[in-house]
Formats: sequence, C-alpha cells, structure tokens
Amino acid sequence: MSAADPYLVIATARSWLGTPYHDQASLRGVGCDCLGLARGVWREVVGAESFAIPPYSRDWGETGPHEVLAERARRMMSEIAPTDAVPGALILFRMAPRAIAKHVGILTGPDSFIHSYERLGVIEEVMTLIWRRRIAFAFLFPIS
Repeated sequence: MSAADPYLVIATARSWLGTPYHDQASLRGVGCDCLGLARGVWREVVGAESFAIPPYSRDWGETGPHEVLAERARRMMSEIAPTDAVPGALILFRMAPRAIAKHVGILTGPDSFIHSYERLGVIEEVMTLIWRRRIAFAFLFPIS
C-alpha cells in the first residue's frame, strides 16, 4: 500500500485548525473530536469512509483486551513503528499506563502535531516529551 502525499495530509489537517471540540462529530469548522479530525482528513485525502463508526466512550483510561482504534487502522493503513513516524503520519496515543490507545493526532513536523482536544478544539502544538512517550501506534494514510 502506497502512502498519501504527507504535504497533502498536513495541509488538510491544518485546514481543520480552529474547529471546535465536539464529541463524536466530524465536521470541519463546526465540530470534531480527535477521531473526527482523522476521519475528516481521511475523507479529504483518501475518499469516503468504508464503514460507519460506532459510538465510543470518552474514557481515556479505559482498559481492555483489544486495541480497537489500532485494529481498525491496520485494516486500512500501513502501520509503521512509532519511532519511524514521519510528518503526515496518524499517531495513536495511550493516555494512561495500561489503557488502550484512544487519542489520535497527525504529525506535522518532527516536533509538532495536530489534534482535537476538549475545550481547545483542533490545535497544532509542540510534541513534548510527555506526548512523545504516549505514542503507542503510527500509521500512514494510503493513496486514494
């Protein structure tokens, strides 16, 4: 599977900057959560979503036997090692030790990423060591 142009992925993600946070939404300029941002970038870069997204919990400390986001991403995207993540990669964060990965962002540079965060909406921020340590998975958007 070939990877989408990272500049297109980043430009598309940046077009979502300032979108307010809204749980389980995915409308640029109107509202989205972190997964909604990734879904919106997917639609603009790759094409239509191939399946409906079921409701999901906002509990970042949720534990369980399945990495649901990572398992779904593997079906549609090329997985790379988190240490090999490059700008344009989708990254999944584990927000608590032993929790499943439930936060999503898109790398925009070696030390920056875009994500949707409650109360802040879609923002681009520095990839601090605290964020970097939470990266659990990384994937590349495919070519449409």
